[in-house]
Amino acid sequence: MSDNATSQQNQPAFDILRLYSKDCSLETPNIPQIFSKEWKPEIKIDFEAKPMKLNEETYEVDLRVTATCKLGEEVAFICEVHQAGLFLIKNVDEATLDYLLSGVAPNILFPYAREHISTLVNKATFPPLTLRPINFEAMYRSRQQEAAAAAAAKSDVANGADSEQAPQA
Repeated sequence: MSDNATSQQNQPAFDILRLYSKDCSLETPNIPQIFSKEWKPEIKIDFEAKPMKLNEETYEVDLRVTATCKLGEEVAFICEVHQAGLFLIKNVDEATLDYLLSGVAPNILFPYAREHISTLVNKATFPPLTLRPINFEAMYRSRQQEAAAAAAAKSDVANGADSEQAPQA
């Protein structure tokens, strides 16, 4: 094998192998009575990305997005979508792998989950629900910065630095 072929094999790689829906559900526990209520919804969005290693180079990321809509105390609908993907990731360090699985892959999956939720809610004849984009990469970076700051603060306390302590003379 030539040096060029060997260097190409060792190049970092990230590729989408497949995108798919794992589970989609819509619960409408108070239909048809809810349609007679004044439409002033409270909408709560929850999401979670779960990566899973399938083999040396293949990972699945399952992004769960749940939209819960209430009118007062009554639930109008709960829509949950598990949008997943298979990703080829090779020749990257652990930090890059974590970033790809927790930031990049969910960014790829979220538009598909948004579309599923919008379609399901629309088919139940509720007013349109369009979820705002979420920047998972920015959220990932923010969590990393918070973790680094917390670790630094913990290290300062462990080393005897106490921000509450008055200066010594």
